[in-house]
Amino acid sequence: MKILIIEDETAIASSIKAYFKPNGVQCETATTTSEALSKIGLYDYDCILLDLMLPDGDGFDILKELKRTNKTEGVIIISAKENLETRLEGFNLGADDYLTKPFHLAELLVRIQALVRRKNFQGSNTVSFNEITVDVLAKTVSVKGARLDITKKEIDLLLFLIGNQNKVLSKAAIAEHLSGDMADMLDNHDFIYAHIKNLKKKLAQAGSGDYIQTVYGLGYKWQNE
Repeated sequence: MKILIIEDETAIASSIKAYFKPNGVQCETATTTSEALSKIGLYDYDCILLDLMLPDGDGFDILKELKRTNKTEGVIIISAKENLETRLEGFNLGADDYLTKPFHLAELLVRIQALVRRKNFQGSNTVSFNEITVDVLAKTVSVKGARLDITKKEIDLLLFLIGNQNKVLSKAAIAEHLSGDMADMLDNHDFIYAHIKNLKKKLAQAGSGDYIQTVYGLGYKWQNE
């Protein structure tokens, strides 16, 4: 899972990143409206955490831009503003949830996970595809009831592929999902091939069908055999 934290208070952003990292969440940050809009234009995210009070603009402007460009990221507003008018304006502009500062990081993580499940997997904690079952909360994968020995990155990759079934995903898109904007600093995306190869091997050894298809020159896609 990859999220963008739009927050000018670096202490808050750092605490969110530190708490989320062991939970397999890839976090990127933006401290200004202009930086946030630049990243949103370049990358796709599973969820955006949006502070309303930014040094060079209003968080509502970011919501308007997301709506104008038909971006589908889930948005959770995190704000010190606690009044009905602000909440209603946020929801009317397309926000999915609203959390008032200060908040518990555990609650924020649960809300993000619930939002991503609603958008990608119809709200279910369990994602199933034929003989494959992924427990999103427990971070486990089973094939025909047998548990796989699998890494968090491989689970994230598997969910990304299933969640985009029948869509061709470029190596760059997969790299961004798994590594965030750090992917821009890499000389190549060979590590994606390694992750794909390992995931395919583990699924095949457990008796799964071969659902990861290579689209030569373009990337990979998940589809029924």
